[in-house]
Amino acid sequence: MTLAVLAGAGQVAAVPPPPPNPSDGEIAGAGAQVDARVSEIDVLINRVAAADHQLRALDDALAAKREAANQALVDLQTARDAADAAAAAVTDSQARLDDAGVQIGVARQDFDQLAAHAYADSAADAAEQKKIAAQTAVTVAKTEFATQAAARDTLQRDRAAAQSALDVARATVSGLPSRREVFLVRDDQRRAELTALLAAAKAAAARAAADQAARDRAAELGEGQRPHTELESTPAAPRKTKPRPTKPPFTGSAAVETVIDRAMSQLGVTYAWGGGDEVGPTLGIRDGGTGDAHGDFDKIGFDCSGLMLYAFAGIGVSLPHYSGYQYNAGTRVDVEDRERGDMLFWGPGGSQHVALYLGNGKMIEAPESGDVVRISPVREDGIMPYAVRIVTD
Repeated sequence: MTLAVLAGAGQVAAVPPPPPNPSDGEIAGAGAQVDARVSEIDVLINRVAAADHQLRALDDALAAKREAANQALVDLQTARDAADAAAAAVTDSQARLDDAGVQIGVARQDFDQLAAHAYADSAADAAEQKKIAAQTAVTVAKTEFATQAAARDTLQRDRAAAQSALDVARATVSGLPSRREVFLVRDDQRRAELTALLAAAKAAAARAAADQAARDRAAELGEGQRPHTELESTPAAPRKTKPRPTKPPFTGSAAVETVIDRAMSQLGVTYAWGGGDEVGPTLGIRDGGTGDAHGDFDKIGFDCSGLMLYAFAGIGVSLPHYSGYQYNAGTRVDVEDRERGDMLFWGPGGSQHVALYLGNGKMIEAPESGDVVRISPVREDGIMPYAVRIVTD
């Protein structure tokens, strides 16, 4: 786990990696090349900016498709719970009718039986329709990933080439002596922040491991729940559903820190689309594109909404495994007034991504396939105007 956290944390230090440290020879020979590079820099800046814009648009579209599939899967499990409840109601109704046979007329019995069975049939039909919708949503997501993966790879290669050329040009024009100073300062700062981040992650993991009450609350929430990504299997007998709490049984700063400790304890854990439940990381799901290329279906990990589900289960709050529904799960506050422990969202109605705010401009997230749970600076571009606060006092 230490190596995993180190690998993840290395990607998420608040200070960017330091630039190359130039040699004395490079510094001495830089002046003659300055004029020839000035116009090239303008071209490369535009090229990198255009690639960044296209990549952001593509990533937003893919994120929306992924979370739409998560929404369909949540709706499916909800409909299945309703069908189970209806089937149980039919059984209970039949038992009551049998017990009261001599007290109720035959016509009333027939009517009640017909009404009960009609209710169960309707719920079963709704569950079947939700299953079809979920299968369709997953298929659409897979198709989108398959058709857009090649375009994304091409864009990334183009951007990387442009960025590399831009770095070289800037190193020449901006003056290598000043870059050496920047290198030394940034390198020291990056090392200090990485050390602090690793210490915070280890402390949070230790507290989360010792918090038996939080683990018990999470286990109770997860008990009897169907796997989020289950499409085909159905229970052998009707299941009695229980309410899923959306408000914490305890509040205050201790509740906020419990949520954050649980999220921080997963730093470095692999991203897996569809992964994560109340008690920890789970196997991901195939997406037919980017996720499959990274082996999400064969990895144990979290996606963005799965990480939130896990974190808040520790305070007894059950969140749906879809960022759009999580956007409606608590009290909305202006995003400018966000506080430690609030959820932040991206995309219309929170449909693309969700992360947990840590304070001081930082957040923890499960970002995308090929990445790990990590701490990042808050991305203001595309952020929703409201944060969601689960712990209100």
